[in-house]
Amino acid sequence: MIDKNGLKISSTLFEFINNEAVPNTGIKIDDFWNKFSNIVHELAPINKELIQKRENIQKKIDDWHMSRKGKDFNKVEYINFLKSIGYLVDEKSNFFIETSGVDEEISSIAGPQLVVPVDNARYALNAANARWGSLYDALYGTDVIQGKIGKDWDKERALKVINFVKDFLDERFPLSNTSWREITKIQIEENKLVLFSESDKNYLKKDDQFIGFNGDKKNPNSILIKNNNLHIDILIDPNTMVGKIDKAGISEVITESALSTIVDNEDSVAAVDADDKVKCYRNWLGLMKGDLTSSFEKNGKKITRKLNSDRTYISRNGDKIKLHGRALLLNRNVGHLMTNPSIILKDGSEIPEGIMDAFVSTLCALHDFKNKNNSRTSSVYIVKPKMHGPEEVAFTNTLFEKVEETLNIKKYSIKVGIMDEERRTTVNLKECIRQVKNRIVFINTGFLDRTGDEMHTSFEAGPMIFKGEMKKSTWLNTYENWNVDIGLSCGFSGKAQIGKGMWAMPDQMANMMDQKIGHPKSGANCAWVPSPTAATLHSLHYHKVNVFKEQEKIKSREKAKVENILDIPKADRPNWSTEDIVREVENNAQGILGYVVRWVDQGVGCSKVPDVNNVGLMEDRATLRISSQHIANWLHHGICNEVQVMEIMKKMAKIVDKQNENDANYKKMSEDFENSIAFSAACDLVFKGRVQPSGYTEPLLHEKRLLKKTSI
Repeated sequence: MIDKNGLKISSTLFEFINNEAVPNTGIKIDDFWNKFSNIVHELAPINKELIQKRENIQKKIDDWHMSRKGKDFNKVEYINFLKSIGYLVDEKSNFFIETSGVDEEISSIAGPQLVVPVDNARYALNAANARWGSLYDALYGTDVIQGKIGKDWDKERALKVINFVKDFLDERFPLSNTSWREITKIQIEENKLVLFSESDKNYLKKDDQFIGFNGDKKNPNSILIKNNNLHIDILIDPNTMVGKIDKAGISEVITESALSTIVDNEDSVAAVDADDKVKCYRNWLGLMKGDLTSSFEKNGKKITRKLNSDRTYISRNGDKIKLHGRALLLNRNVGHLMTNPSIILKDGSEIPEGIMDAFVSTLCALHDFKNKNNSRTSSVYIVKPKMHGPEEVAFTNTLFEKVEETLNIKKYSIKVGIMDEERRTTVNLKECIRQVKNRIVFINTGFLDRTGDEMHTSFEAGPMIFKGEMKKSTWLNTYENWNVDIGLSCGFSGKAQIGKGMWAMPDQMANMMDQKIGHPKSGANCAWVPSPTAATLHSLHYHKVNVFKEQEKIKSREKAKVENILDIPKADRPNWSTEDIVREVENNAQGILGYVVRWVDQGVGCSKVPDVNNVGLMEDRATLRISSQHIANWLHHGICNEVQVMEIMKKMAKIVDKQNENDANYKKMSEDFENSIAFSAACDLVFKGRVQPSGYTEPLLHEKRLLKKTSI
């Protein structure tokens, strides 16, 4: 640890900031550390007070429920109580957000949003490059197209893909007299796209959908078209395997896919010390500089991945067009709860990790302000999770102002995303947004974390309904509508993103295509997907649904009611069979163990974890929170008991061990339950779930991961 301005700083972090992050930013190193120390020592006590306030409020809610056990629930009385303790604040006058200088991927284009762990450079590069994706590959390699998916060339399957895409083009880019299936040649004549079927000429019904091309007008190799602000690049090459079997020689269709990507420092990473944090920060710095690379071996060949270049075309009028080649990157910092041993303050306490993240994320982004590799408006986008109510959002605003002052950048250069995943934020969303009305660019809903907080907040109200029943509950459906209603009433349309949650089953793309169109229809101009392939497929939904028109319709509907959000999802008189209870606990336990064992033993914060039915689910800490809180709640209310649950944990640990038997780095939990740190972590999350702050999993996970790292 290095002593600097009243701070003890890990040499790993100190050297990274001094030698890698600061150079070429115009920032003076000593000046940075001096201001940084002053602000950290000013804000850390406020941060601590806000966390204590959460605990005080939660205790009052617990006491209220316990004092009314056996009585009928009175919602009016409940709401008045929540107001009396400052949990529910009064809504003030209407207002519109005033955010300016926002990139068009945020403000005016609707499309898929990826989330990627920042600690994996290869994944981060893939996600950044997922702005453009092969529609042919996405269809050919997934279950959207029926039939066997194999590695070898299958002409019949390729023809099914071609026909699927031609049907999509007919729907969204209709021709004047025929179908795309009948086109034999494509040319540009008099600045118009001409498509020949036998000897007939055909044109796009909407001429303005033709944007540009590459190659010769009489023999183009690329045609650029656009619908709902999303581009599609049709490549023409009759000499390729696909081009040979296509009437028009179309060899590939590239769609604009992941418009934005959240580069995650939070729920999908396992960063517990300075080494972990610097790995995360270094990858973000590489993305901001534009020089991040990742080398790996695939099929016996060394491959080096780097950021894609911009895409260039000739416009229909002969001008040069340049389109951004990468997703717009947002950085999800950690919330207000956790501290990190990378820096120790004067009083011997650890630095609040969210304060550290804000400074370092923005410091790295200064490189992008120069080269415009990411934002063309000199903005840095920080998504802030797990804030509880307007006061905590206001604290984030203060923090960002201090960072801007320290780094000498324009006020409101740091844009903020509010993750609406805690109930105190949900019910006060309008007032939360008001606190950051000059920098807000994003709100979203998230089922897993939001349900975890729902259960923890109302822990003493009674046993919760089955997890699968939550999606049908009054509070959840109201919450989904409320988020959109509030965003639109605050003027988000055309200025900021309203987002929806993750599709967690990366192998079930046919189901995703059937179901996830509901997100743009709900008025969400972005929704989370687990992979570049999913982003490419989900982009088709935004061609089919004009989100901004949907938002105009939604503005006139009856607004969701906050009293319905406060409808507690408890089972009043549970009369469940033992079999149903065991099945539910087993499902939760398996999900917990499958995720925790990789987090604690291998430091993997996000991975595809098979569930009890061996369906691969993309899991992060949000999954852990909902599952652990659910079992903890049932234990607390006697739906199951500790002996039962421990037996189930051991049974499911053996199943998880079996599911991971092909992982050479995997250490079985069942060989030594007593000394398995991962198994003890999973058990603690359940048996100590009642007393975890807001039901969060981070404190226990960090403790166990640090223990594991010291024992290796």
